[in-house]
Amino acid sequence: MDAGTIEALIRAGLPDAEVEIDDVRGDGQHYAARVVSPQFRGLSRVEQHRLVFKALEGHIGQDIHALQLTTRSGDELSGE
Repeated sequence: MDAGTIEALIRAGLPDAEVEIDDVRGDGQHYAARVVSPQFRGLSRVEQHRLVFKALEGHIGQDIHALQLTTRSGDELSGE
């Protein structure tokens, strides 16, 4: 699976999200994702990650071996 497909899956599950994907090893299996979404507002980091993993359901452990996640609500970036 390539970075563009991962980004598209996350955007399908979180349409308002800003998504950046990095293939950290260049092997198409180990990725880092930065996801910023207003939907994360008020949620714990674990709950934020669950939303991302839900968007990738069926691909983690199959097409994607590892995914390092950084999630933010957007408010956290502006200091609000």
